[in-house]
Amino acid sequence: MKFILSIGILWFCLLNCKQAEVEERPNILLLCIDDLRPEINAFGASHIISPHMDRLAQMGMSFHRHYVNAPSCGPSRYTLLTGQYGPPNNNALFLRAQKRTDNSSAIQPSMPEWFKSYGYRTVSVGKVSHHPGGRGGQDWNDSTVIEMPDAWDKQLMPVGPWRHPRGAMHGLANGEVRKKSGHMDVFQSAQGNDVVYPDDLITAEATNQLKELTTQKDQPFFLAVGIIKPHLPFGAPKSYYDLYQKGALPAIAHPEKPKGRTTWHESNEFMKYNRWGKDPNRDASFAEEVRRHYMACVSYADAQVGIILEELKRTGADKNTIVVLWGDHGWHLGEHAIWGKHSLFEESLRSPLIIFDPANKQGGQHINEIVETLDIFPTLCELTGIAIPDFAEGTSLKGVFDGQDPVDKMAVAYTSKAETIRTTTHRLVVHNDGFVELYDHSKPEKETRNIAEEHMDLVNELTALLKAKRP
Repeated sequence: MKFILSIGILWFCLLNCKQAEVEERPNILLLCIDDLRPEINAFGASHIISPHMDRLAQMGMSFHRHYVNAPSCGPSRYTLLTGQYGPPNNNALFLRAQKRTDNSSAIQPSMPEWFKSYGYRTVSVGKVSHHPGGRGGQDWNDSTVIEMPDAWDKQLMPVGPWRHPRGAMHGLANGEVRKKSGHMDVFQSAQGNDVVYPDDLITAEATNQLKELTTQKDQPFFLAVGIIKPHLPFGAPKSYYDLYQKGALPAIAHPEKPKGRTTWHESNEFMKYNRWGKDPNRDASFAEEVRRHYMACVSYADAQVGIILEELKRTGADKNTIVVLWGDHGWHLGEHAIWGKHSLFEESLRSPLIIFDPANKQGGQHINEIVETLDIFPTLCELTGIAIPDFAEGTSLKGVFDGQDPVDKMAVAYTSKAETIRTTTHRLVVHNDGFVELYDHSKPEKETRNIAEEHMDLVNELTALLKAKRP
């Protein structure tokens, strides 16, 4: 009888210890900002008004040389959410879902699945995977076509007057839906106190989920929120545009189209919108207007971040929540005569990354070593005390939080036509047909002069490193 009681007590203790371990793990709040280049005040852009992101940077670790692994939404988010390099196309996660259906054992768990297996409640709001709400179909609302099966306990996308996620993704004020790109203005600053944009609804739903998640004390939560702006079209309430109507803007760096062969493109995503017959590469005043509207969208997105962080603080969960702010890639505002992403130049591949860990006492650190989006999955595992999966291809950055020197890294990125590797001093781009570009970032010319023919030994060395990472 005593033996039976002892076993019962032991089992009770084990269960309660396991439950206590789950409850003590920190929560995660992942904030994904679409098309956000590293142009916020905390990253050195003094002309940008971004107080909420700046405050997060003051408390956390700011990675000023963070590089995404693909310069477009779908494949970049694939890497964030799987911890692996992936296919270069926007339907990368849908392809993964199909492979999972065909042979589930061949597909490794996604990051939210991994955290769910350790007792986390997982919720997604807005644009976290490529499609806001994570569904397929004509209007991205077909519940039988899931972008990330079994990843989220809830995957939410409020649409309001935009009617469906596809409409909200490229929506302008008060329910305006893109039907033909050429019929929708490339930028807008709607007036009035009752103006609503899709991100207002996403933010409101995110705060609702925080209220609910923070009252459920039995599990830690992994809440991912995807803010759409500053994605095209550049629409934000006029009050944010008003912040930028006065004052000179910094000159556009290297605004000329590159000479010779590069990954330059004609900015088709931008150019297909209604531009009133204007081209920012030929019209300096129009280029300035485009930049001011982009900046307005950044400040609008920053305000959404502030609302979410304020709700986190109001609940008291900020004391035990790791916050990650991540831009899914960069964006050219006229550099190399590009208006958009999709190149393998620096402007397409650098984006902000801020990680705040309430357990860390070394906040406010500016990290200038190279890191990749690939590193976020293993970093969050180690910061929360769960195992880093063998299939995660990145490197944990936890040592930075412990005061150690960051790991000496290189960053890899790719499109369907070329791949690149970035070192501390150089960028190599290798096209599918073998053509190469080599740029020296220690020289003033940086990515405006291809020096490959002059340094073939370095080209060969970096090509071997790139192939080792992307065989």
